Amino acid sequence: MKNKFILEMQSRGYLNQCTDLEKLSEICNKKSISGYIGFDCTASSLHVGSLLQIMILKLMQKHGHQPIVLLGGGTTMIGDPSGKDVTRKILDQKEIKKNIQSIKKVFIKILKTSDKKTKPIFVDNANWLTKLNYIDFLRNIGSHFTLNKMLTFDSVKLRLEREQSLSYMEFNYMILQAYDFLKLFEKKNCVLQIGGSDQWGNIVNGVELIRRKLQKESFGLTTPLITLASGAKMGKTEKGAIWLNENLFSPYDYWQFWRNTDDRDVKRFLYFFTEISQSEIEHLYEKEKNINKLKIILASEATKILHGEIASKKAEQTARETFKEKGLSSNLPEIKIKLNNIEKGIKLIDLLTDNKIFPSKSEIRRVMANNGLKINDVLMNDDKKILRPNDFKEKVLKVSYGKKKHYVIKII
Repeated sequence: MKNKFILEMQSRGYLNQCTDLEKLSEICNKKSISGYIGFDCTASSLHVGSLLQIMILKLMQKHGHQPIVLLGGGTTMIGDPSGKDVTRKILDQKEIKKNIQSIKKVFIKILKTSDKKTKPIFVDNANWLTKLNYIDFLRNIGSHFTLNKMLTFDSVKLRLEREQSLSYMEFNYMILQAYDFLKLFEKKNCVLQIGGSDQWGNIVNGVELIRRKLQKESFGLTTPLITLASGAKMGKTEKGAIWLNENLFSPYDYWQFWRNTDDRDVKRFLYFFTEISQSEIEHLYEKEKNINKLKIILASEATKILHGEIASKKAEQTARETFKEKGLSSNLPEIKIKLNNIEKGIKLIDLLTDNKIFPSKSEIRRVMANNGLKINDVLMNDDKKILRPNDFKEKVLKVSYGKKKHYVIKII
């Protein structure tokens, strides 16, 4: 009989490939295991494209297994070539350490830390990768990899087919990832590595390295690559990445991101990004014919997982006050400016770009041309508009574009 953890992985659509699903299921039925997912730390936050992996770590805990979060201080110094057309920017160790501390906050918020048996273990592969002796590594680890096979993996093959350069540094990444799995198997009794479908080759390398070096069995499992119904990549929007850290992307904006989900994506995202059971989701779809109400459930449940129930309810209330009741909620994203900055007047398009409400002046003009920008709920088509203190009602200016984006600019 299949293990409950594996069954829920499958029913939620988390499972893409596994090196030996039946054997892994059998082991999980007998005992709790530990498994790991690696995250490179190229920025101070992960974005929503990494959320599916974090939900799987959370699912492991639910079924009594222990997740290992590998924050790749060592591999980030190299850069994973998977899915990349060019070499990543090389960061120094100080910046990477700072990113690790920032990223760790999200895992502490989402994963449970109270149960000793299932609380997450955090590891940094810089602890062993930065201490390697190059000759010893080539003899003991490199000898188990053939160039013939390494050239067949997509991360290498696709770059070469497109005649895009692939550095020797990046070429070594897959060996370092395999070595990570070996070290975690030895040190933490970690028998499972999980990653996105683009990591399949790297994960299989780790499974084979453990078998060759230790004559022991381990497992690799991948998740499907998530794309939106529109064909766009998960986690990216016109305004940039949907960051998981609150200081980069507010709970309100996060709630709105999920509320704006394409109708075609709502059901599978309820499976992917909430903890609502399969039977409840099916019941919701039978009972609730209003897709917008389902989007609100998705937004509130997804926001609750990352930011907590209070923040989720606050975001929902803000949206209701702003959109349904046509009010000016006190919880809208707020930007503060000094009076002396506008006393002589300031161009509207300068104010909007300087405060990152729009990425560029050309984008503002495009939105205006499509009748998409409102100031204090009045349509604005004048790209030469000069704002003065009397445009601010009680020192407040409301900026709206599209159906869902609202900001409050306040004079202090």
